[in-house]
Amino acid sequence: MMMGDDVENGNLGPYLDRPRTFPNMRSKPYTPLIFRILRGINVRVLVILLFLGFGYVFYIGASTSPIIVFVFSVCIVSFLLSIYLTKWVLSKDEGPPEMAQISEAIRDGAEGFFKTQYGTISKMAVLLALVILSIYLFRNTTPQQESSGLGRATSACITVAAFLLGALCSGVAGYVGMWVSVRANVRVSSAARRSAREALQIAVRAGGFSALVVVGMAVIGIAILYATFYVWLGVDSPGSMKVTDLPLLLVGYGFGASFVALFAQLGGGIYTKAADVGADLVGKVEQGIPEDDPRNPAVIADLVGDNVGDCAARGADLFESIAAEIISAMILGGTMAQHCKIEDPSGFILFPLVVHSFDLVVSSIGILSIRGTRDSNVKVPLEDPMTILQKGYSVTIILAVLTFFGSTRWLLYTEQAPSAWLNFSLCGLVGIITAYVFVWITKYYTDYKHEPVRTLALSSSTGHGTNIIAGVSLGLESTAIPVLVISVSIISAFWLGHTSGLVDETGTPTGGLFGTAVATMGMLSTAAYILTMDMFGPIADNAGGIVEMSQQPESVREITDVLDAVGNTTKATTKGFAIGSAALASFLLFSAYMDEVSSFAREPFKQVDIAIPEVFIGGLLGSMLIFLFSAWACAAVGRTAQEVVKEVRRQFIERPGIMVGLRFQLPFTDYKEKPDYGRCVAIVASASLREMIKPGALAIVSPIVVGFLFRVLGHYTGHPLLGAKVVAALLMFATVSGILMALFLNTAGGAWDNAKKFIETGALGGKGSESHKAAITGDTVGDPFKDTVGPSLHVLIKMLATITLVMAPVFL
Repeated sequence: MMMGDDVENGNLGPYLDRPRTFPNMRSKPYTPLIFRILRGINVRVLVILLFLGFGYVFYIGASTSPIIVFVFSVCIVSFLLSIYLTKWVLSKDEGPPEMAQISEAIRDGAEGFFKTQYGTISKMAVLLALVILSIYLFRNTTPQQESSGLGRATSACITVAAFLLGALCSGVAGYVGMWVSVRANVRVSSAARRSAREALQIAVRAGGFSALVVVGMAVIGIAILYATFYVWLGVDSPGSMKVTDLPLLLVGYGFGASFVALFAQLGGGIYTKAADVGADLVGKVEQGIPEDDPRNPAVIADLVGDNVGDCAARGADLFESIAAEIISAMILGGTMAQHCKIEDPSGFILFPLVVHSFDLVVSSIGILSIRGTRDSNVKVPLEDPMTILQKGYSVTIILAVLTFFGSTRWLLYTEQAPSAWLNFSLCGLVGIITAYVFVWITKYYTDYKHEPVRTLALSSSTGHGTNIIAGVSLGLESTAIPVLVISVSIISAFWLGHTSGLVDETGTPTGGLFGTAVATMGMLSTAAYILTMDMFGPIADNAGGIVEMSQQPESVREITDVLDAVGNTTKATTKGFAIGSAALASFLLFSAYMDEVSSFAREPFKQVDIAIPEVFIGGLLGSMLIFLFSAWACAAVGRTAQEVVKEVRRQFIERPGIMVGLRFQLPFTDYKEKPDYGRCVAIVASASLREMIKPGALAIVSPIVVGFLFRVLGHYTGHPLLGAKVVAALLMFATVSGILMALFLNTAGGAWDNAKKFIETGALGGKGSESHKAAITGDTVGDPFKDTVGPSLHVLIKMLATITLVMAPVFL
């Protein structure tokens, strides 16, 4: 999409001569306890503590491996770069007073909900930690643990500590995502008054700050845990644990991250979509007022939801994705190195950490490649923002390919199979290509520049029903190509690993599963840039809302509308990317689960026969779990949205002055009565916290209960591994069903949203037309699909994989 000079330069007209005041809703700002403590420490004391902390980190790193020192160094440099990006973004102005006041109201609502939501999640995490501790204190031990002298109490404490650390880091990742978004939104709005390119750059760099912190925390957290356990347990010394068994102690970290990510995604998704649906149904459909109109009592809650649902939850989500992928790849690398009797297995174990360290480097270059400087003397139309973002992504991918080949040659070269590193490099290339293809496929199905969304928009011209039918069929169709791509990727990577030349003592090739793990690493090797594009979406959406509420000129709104439409596409593409990576990561975690069961059972566990009735039932239960979880999450959005609709209708009826004297053209200060924004914020906040418990508990309890019940049944029927087999079937079927369901929901929801955006550009009658009303209905149906259920599902399938891995002893 090309925009003219008036949009690029943000022609403000007479706006600056018309002062307005938005009602100040700001209350006491919220800062998490850990940050309040740090801010209260004397600067000199804090510097000394940081120096000691860095000294400890590098000491244990040097005592472990030079590779760990390299990982620590890259992560710290990326943190310094993120600080630079933060200062750069915060140095930009916030625009007129009414813009800053609206932004503060959004910030207040987001921070308040975050405080309450994560307070609830932390209590549940502590309770679950006690359950894990109890299980590990009474579980069986593996031969490896017995030979290394690692007792039950030590193993229990290690797992619980890793779980709590993973939960804490995931929470911090979510807070970082929200913290930057609620401060960048108003700066993007202000920049849109001057230049579209400047607004784009601010949104990208704000998203980049969050991405670098999230990925860096995931990497350095696992590296510190690994190095601490290595030094504390005296790994590889006589009579102690082998380094190849060490990654299994990190599983609790991934489970903690998954636990927080699931509830953050559920709570935030219910919040944002309930507010969005309520605001659209009453404001746009019933009252005929624009989106984000300041007269709508639910508009602040909607804008708050973008931050807690799309920024905080997505930060926790990607943190969990990277943590799960790193840990599963480390486990498989250690297992393969042990079977192949590789003399120095550290390269195969630490390879995932190095890949993501280079991810920080190449993504930083991609982020910084998007510049805002333009030659003011040359008046040319602005490039399509999506084209600019894709150029940065192309730069990142090219560098990722080069660093990936270098990493495999550095860490995966072994004399036993001199050409194995090349095969694994090709596995990584398969993953990188898969990520790019997934982004392209999702963009094709959700961007209104392509035929599917335009066809969906055309269906709106014949009514609401045809719009819904077309959207459902588009979502169902969109599952086909991604599944084919995932299938080809898994087979290709497995074959490349299988033919790498690495064999065990019996001469059997053993590199297949690790090849798949390397492909997953390749797919996530640009994760920081992908998260940057994802964070760009809600920041641009919030910026558009602030522009609308503060009644800026149409030229400014046109800029933010374009950025918002591109943001919808980037959010959809990153969700498609997340689903693809979740599929590969779940496959790896499933393989790790089978290895874990073999270790505890002390017998091979290589196959799961679904012809056994109990195992087939486990598969049915896994598929049912996906559908029941989706139903409960959708119902939660619906119930909460109904409360919002009733409240907004009540305010319009009881406060008729809200709509008096403000019909599109008069200044904001001319309203007769103020909407009660705080009431809608309170409704969605309390309802979303209440509604997230039920589906979240279902996800956690189901595999444990099913495994334990069939373990008891197997004990009395003479099938000692029945519980483990049934849980394996549950996990397999849930993964397959969850991937398909998530693809359908994410794509259909994104397509409905952008079909509405396409009509709002003036196509098919434009805003206010019958086609537009039908498109709004489709968008309303798709809202919980793309921002609540779909994102929660790919977190769910990874959490099921990690919880079965942690709870494996329960099923035996």
